[in-house]
Parts: sequence; structure tokens; C-alpha cells
Amino acid sequence: MKHRISALFLGTALALAAGSAVAQDKTVKIGVLTDNSGLYSDLGGAGSTLAAQMAVEDSGLAAKGWKIDIVSADHQNKPDIGTTVARQWIDVEKVDIFVDVLNSGVALAVNNLVKEKNAIMINTGAATSDLTNTQCSPNTIHWVYDTYMLANSTGQALVKAGGDTWYFLTADYAFGHALERDTSAVVVKSGGKVIGTVRHPLNSSDFSSFLLQAQASKAKIIGMANAGGDTTNTIKQAAEFGIVSGGQKLAGLLLFINDVHSLGLKVAQGLNFTETFYWDLNDGTRAFSKRFSERMKNKAMPSMVQAGVYSGLIHYFKTIDAMGGNPHDGVKVVAKMKETPTDDPLFGKGTIRADGRKLHPAYLFEVKKPAESKGPWDYYKLVGTTPGEQAFRPLSESACPLVKK
Repeated sequence: MKHRISALFLGTALALAAGSAVAQDKTVKIGVLTDNSGLYSDLGGAGSTLAAQMAVEDSGLAAKGWKIDIVSADHQNKPDIGTTVARQWIDVEKVDIFVDVLNSGVALAVNNLVKEKNAIMINTGAATSDLTNTQCSPNTIHWVYDTYMLANSTGQALVKAGGDTWYFLTADYAFGHALERDTSAVVVKSGGKVIGTVRHPLNSSDFSSFLLQAQASKAKIIGMANAGGDTTNTIKQAAEFGIVSGGQKLAGLLLFINDVHSLGLKVAQGLNFTETFYWDLNDGTRAFSKRFSERMKNKAMPSMVQAGVYSGLIHYFKTIDAMGGNPHDGVKVVAKMKETPTDDPLFGKGTIRADGRKLHPAYLFEVKKPAESKGPWDYYKLVGTTPGEQAFRPLSESACPLVKK
């Protein structure tokens, strides 16, 4: 009997020692999986890697004995390349957490792998709302924006303003399909009508045939369910066809400050769209953006994708620091992140829901006229604000299995 009790105590002591060793593991490896060379590189790319570096520096964890490494790779907007890199990172390089992951097709594929391997993804780059709906995962948090929110904010506002007939010009992959689907639902629900749609390949250079079809539809609103270089090319070529001067309105369903900078205010003026971050919103956003811009080669202000990388990692670092170490257990860390209220200078106070959706306000902006701009990157006028609880898909409509009905 004495031997059994001694063995029991010894086993308990060893288990406690092992648990303590895990809790004291203060190593982290971050993988910035992004578009470094394609049509979304300005939105994420090198800027997302810089944002991750700034989050590491600002976390203060190095002074507490933590060792944090960052790796970055270009997924080339191809799901097969993205998953190959992600698998190598997890299996060989022991990456704990993925950030950015621009491109919805890549994100959905990596989402499955991250769940299988029990890693973590804080997605700040992909838009598809399926990441927190039918494809939700206990290992993934969707941080910045999604197609439901974009449709709910921009789509609803334009229908209410009289844009009750729509024609969609859609990028032919997961993101475009999701944005068209979610915006169409909002248009119809708001009393509008979808006349038709045309789909174009990702990273197109010639939109003339697609724009002519949209023009011929005579729809009041041409909804651009695309992003990055595809959106800026659409807008530039639409101007050449005189579409806006002819009475139709372009709806930028997903636009970024980098797109407006590329277009210039003369072309972009008057565009309405929704973002969840803008560098000039308040003192906190301005201070971060100034530091960010000074370290960027092109002196660009951060996109909401890049701001999300910083914000998401700051919350992650606070969480694992509070846990006393990195357990290298994705489900466990994400569950703790959901329990902990979020608070950072870029997105303010917020929460993370059971479905992995990060809640914060959505802002409807209008691009300023050239005469209204007071300096470089002063591009937006704030038109309206939607609280996070109203901006994103309500849990009552969720198909996420993590949500208790």
C-alpha cells in the first residue's frame, strides 16, 4: 500500500513538473502568410511583416524573457502554395500562429490545416464571412472585416440613398462570390433588386467587356465585388468609359486606403466604402501610423489588414503572457483569447465571439475632393459609424457549430 501511495505522489509530482515546464515555455514563432508580389501586396505584404515586428517590440515580452521569431512567405494567391507553406511551417519550423493570410481561397484552405494541426490563425486579410460561419474553427479568429459587414454597411447605405438596382462585377473566386452573395442579400432585404452579374478572373488587366455589360444593364449601382489592383483597374477603366458621368454609380464594396492613394483623389473622389481602421481616426491610430509610415520604404500609411496584424498579435501576446507561457495548444489559447476583452490603440475596446468573430465598429467613409485634402494621405470623410454588435452577422443567423443555439 505504501509503495502505491509513494508511486501516486511521485506521478503527481512529475505531472505538476511537466505542466510547469509547459507553462514556462516562452518561445513563439509567428508566420506572416501574405501576398508579397501580387495584386494585394500593398494591402499586406511587407507592411504586414512590419506590423508584426512592431507588435513584438511593443508587447514588452522580450524584457520578460520571451523569444519571439517571425517568418514570412508569399502564397502567390494560390491555395495549394499557401497550404504547402503552412504545412512546412507547422511540421518543420514549429510556427505557432498565422497572421494576415490575404485571399479568401488561401485562408479557407489554411483554416482547415490550422485546425487539423491545432495551431492558430488570426486572419486579418481574407474577407469571406464563411471563416466565422459555415467554416468556423476553434483555432481561428477573424479580426478586421468580412463580406457580411461590408455588405451590411456599404450595401445598405447605398440602397437607402436610392441605389435600388444593382449589377455586380465580381472576382471569380471564394472572396468575390462571398461578397456578391452577402451584398445581394442585403440589397434585396433593403428593397432593391439585383439585375445581373459578370465574373472576371483574379488579377485582370482589361475590364472593358465586363464594364460594357454593366453599363448596358442600366443598373443604378455597379457593385465591385473585387479588391486591390482589380478594383483600382475597374475604377480607372470605368472613368474612361464615362460610366459615372453617364449616371451610374460605382460601389467600392472593398476598398483600402492604398487603393485610394493609387487612384488619386481626382479619380476616387466621392467613392463610399467601409473600413474598420483609418490612420487619422484618433490619437492612437495617428501615433501608430506615423511610426509605421516612417519604417515603410514607400512611406505608406497602414491598411486595415496591416493594422489588424498588429492589433491581433497584441491581444495574443497579452493572452499567452497572462497564461504564464506558450502551451503550444491552439484551441486552448484561442479559447483564452475569446474570454479576454480586447483593447488596443488601433481598434479600441472589443470582444471575440464564440464563432471567432472579432467585434469592433465599422466606419462608412467618403473619399474627399482634392480641394478638401489637407496633406498626404488625408483622404477620408467619416460618414457614419456602425457599432460592432450591429455591423457583423448576428449569432442568431450563424451556421457556426461553435455557437450554442
